[in-house]
Amino acid sequence: MISKTRLLTLLFFALSCIPTFAGGNQGLRPKLIVGIVVDQMRWDYLYRFHDEYTTRGFRRMLSEGYSFENCQINYIPSVTAIGHTSLYTGSVPSIHGIAGNRFLMNGKYVYCAEDTTVMTVGSNSEAGLMSPRNMLATTIGDELKTATNWKSKVIGVSFKDRAAIFPAGHSADGAYWFDKKNMGFVTSTYYMSSLPSWVENYNKEIARDVKELKPIAVGNKKLTSLIDIVQYSPYGNLIVKDMAKRAIAGEKLGQRGETDMICVSFSCTDLVGHVFGTHAEITHNLYIELDKQIADLFDYLDKTVGKGEYVAFLSADHGAANGILQNQKHKIPSDGFFLGREEESVNKFLAEKYAGHERLVERIMDYKVVINRKAAAGLDFAELKADIMNYFKTRPLVMYVVDLEDISSASVPTYIREKIYNGYNKDRSGDIQLVLNPGVYSVGKEIGEGTTHGTWYPYDCHIPFVLMGRDVPHGSCPTEVHITDIAPTICNLVHIQMPSGCIGTPRAMQ
Repeated sequence: MISKTRLLTLLFFALSCIPTFAGGNQGLRPKLIVGIVVDQMRWDYLYRFHDEYTTRGFRRMLSEGYSFENCQINYIPSVTAIGHTSLYTGSVPSIHGIAGNRFLMNGKYVYCAEDTTVMTVGSNSEAGLMSPRNMLATTIGDELKTATNWKSKVIGVSFKDRAAIFPAGHSADGAYWFDKKNMGFVTSTYYMSSLPSWVENYNKEIARDVKELKPIAVGNKKLTSLIDIVQYSPYGNLIVKDMAKRAIAGEKLGQRGETDMICVSFSCTDLVGHVFGTHAEITHNLYIELDKQIADLFDYLDKTVGKGEYVAFLSADHGAANGILQNQKHKIPSDGFFLGREEESVNKFLAEKYAGHERLVERIMDYKVVINRKAAAGLDFAELKADIMNYFKTRPLVMYVVDLEDISSASVPTYIREKIYNGYNKDRSGDIQLVLNPGVYSVGKEIGEGTTHGTWYPYDCHIPFVLMGRDVPHGSCPTEVHITDIAPTICNLVHIQMPSGCIGTPRAMQ
């Protein structure tokens, strides 16, 4: 017979073994984490337009928060899908698997977020056939949800699908992006079977508002199509900002006794930059308006969540080069690397040696040469690759040519070699990395006023990293940090584990 003392001891032991689940932030964490990513925002945009910004947007972050003034992207290529993924995972393509906006999977080219197992929610288009399944690592949001036993809510909002999906992570409560065909926000069945009422109501407002939009003049161009007016004007960023506010209200983010997270990405800055360039009046105006929009978001957060009760951070997925025509006008070395011509030229060169094997170079994507395995069947692959490398070494705008299966032996500066290592995913990348001269970037049929990105150079890789809010001191630091340090810094600030593939370091603010 068990004694009373023994019974009480066993009962106490049994009760002590009942798992305790995380509940409330217990004063250790802010009520809300707000991630703000501005697509194609160069670091110097913080200061180029500084005097024209309000005191409540970008300048508020600089005056109240902490700025890492030398945040660099530590991989190539510097493109949108990789940038958003690396920022929120603290990882690089070689680990997190998102090797480009498009990349190779099982011998086929895929869009980074495509998922044919899901369906669109919110419209009858294919805009919602997306999910984060191609991403191999966890995000800040995934780790936050794990830390609170999935009581936290995590939402992603953007104009672009990939900029909403990858930041929000695998276990997100929702990711919403803009369907250009139906002019409203959609999601996929990966997250839910129907849109929340607050999204449906906002889509109805957008449908009414777009009817009032008028054609706009940009330089010598007049934009008349509805989608162009939306994406090349402040309205595109406005609806993303307001969508974020609706998400905060509709999901009661930061108001439920748990730490929540919202990931907001402004994409129209990238769309404008690609068409009009870094010094266009429309680019300048867009940032002035975006500053006001971010100021409005902060004002809203101060009222609903509470000033000092949330932490916000600002960064970018990549920067952009100054336009070739502008550079040349001012005697700055710059030129265009015509991808179509280069593909045609290298294949013509190879056809002379390998008769009967057509188009041995399948494509050049993100400055990586992809060899056509099917066309190369029966050939000595090593010899073919060597011939392609030797060809590109003779091209006037190419600085280095690197065999991606033998990066360590490449005669390139260590700084560049590390970026190539980090950006190469053995299952999803190409075969040969091209490193172009400074000021040279890929163009289509002709050189225009617009710009692009993707290289290792500072204009593409020097991005903002500014924090503001709870437990963030005022100050700045010129020491080099990396985009992969952003996630662990945020995780350290809110006392949660780093993402699963994280290679970054939590950075002290002092």
